Amino acid sequence: MSLTRGLMPDDLLDRTPTIPSISGRGRLLFLLGLSVVINYIDRSNLSIAAPLIKDEMGITAAQLGTLLSAFFWTYSLMHLVSGWLVDRFDVKWVFALGFLAWSGTTAITGILHGFAALLAARIVLGFGEAVSFPSYGKIVCTYFDEQSRGFANSVIIAGLALGPAVGFLIGGSVVSQFGWRPFFIVVGVAGLFWLLPWIAWMPKRERAHTTPPSPLSGMLAIARRPAAWGMWVSHFALAYPLYFLLTWLPYYLTRARGLSLNPMARLAAVVFLAYAVSSAIAGKLADLWISTGGSVTLVRKTLAVAGSVAVGVFLVAAVLAPENLYAWMLVLVGVSMGLTGTCLYSAAQTLAGPRMAGRWTGVQQCMGNLSGAVAPAATGFLLQRTGNFHWAFYLAALVSLLGVLSWLLMVGPLQALQWEDCPA
Repeated sequence: MSLTRGLMPDDLLDRTPTIPSISGRGRLLFLLGLSVVINYIDRSNLSIAAPLIKDEMGITAAQLGTLLSAFFWTYSLMHLVSGWLVDRFDVKWVFALGFLAWSGTTAITGILHGFAALLAARIVLGFGEAVSFPSYGKIVCTYFDEQSRGFANSVIIAGLALGPAVGFLIGGSVVSQFGWRPFFIVVGVAGLFWLLPWIAWMPKRERAHTTPPSPLSGMLAIARRPAAWGMWVSHFALAYPLYFLLTWLPYYLTRARGLSLNPMARLAAVVFLAYAVSSAIAGKLADLWISTGGSVTLVRKTLAVAGSVAVGVFLVAAVLAPENLYAWMLVLVGVSMGLTGTCLYSAAQTLAGPRMAGRWTGVQQCMGNLSGAVAPAATGFLLQRTGNFHWAFYLAALVSLLGVLSWLLMVGPLQALQWEDCPA
């Protein structure tokens, strides 16, 4: 299948493609989970190397915060485009091109010198990775029904958490022995091999006969839905503490808690491993609860609200805890994020339906991931002004608690919305 053929508009392709077997769906889910692991290793590797890069280049805490947040400038905004791309074109090839771009940029970063060059690389990395979650939303909504989406999304969320866990665990050891540059190069080049099974296993689309939508079709329709605004706030409220930990946890553990690179890497890995395990369990429990008669709204919102409250409580406890307890509090933050993460994407897919899944996920990712631009920079600013991490942890906890209000007051019932007035 040529690339030209693969990038035909999605509306000129069969919108209900068939994977012939359960094993086919299993292979696809495995590849999606693995791609998220690679995705989050590539975006978190700067965090692992942050103490070394700061010392090597002599940059300030505020400049380091700018580097850590720069990825999200393009990553957030490009979701508006990538959501439309995966609805219009064959998601197989849109995702493949994005994956190629972000892995290549990761490898190139290892040979760069200077603050400006690293800043540019992080911006380009955001362009590539912006195709990921709209693609996941499109694929899960197309191939998995309501009773199985909890687990399907939990695999993706588990991959999201395993990426930093693996990156911190292995990256901490590699960086401490060989420096940060070889780590970037090897991770970027190795990731490219994922493309081989993706091209072989991702199913083809067959031709249909409808008119492709315009680039902004559906965006205004989504913005007119109150539930969309609720999901945007909920996403921002979960993503803020996630990106706060993803970008600043290694620095906090080494500089505020006095850990060396290897113990830091192990503890950070355990936090995100707890996130992964919790996501998988919560997704499976949600599916079982729904299959035995639980309402989709009750199931998703109960887990999401409980997780949001717990994240806020344990963040505050972590920064105030003595040396013998703070690690346990951080692990409980990871467990709590797992409860909310799976529900976030499952709820979005229910509301959007297969027709609008890519665009809805794209807009939601854009709005929610603005937290990735805010959290690292705000943390760097607060750290430079106060000389400690207390207010950074308090702010992350407060944002998480805002998610509770959004789930309860803004999102509304979780049921498929109607899109008759919106082009397919």
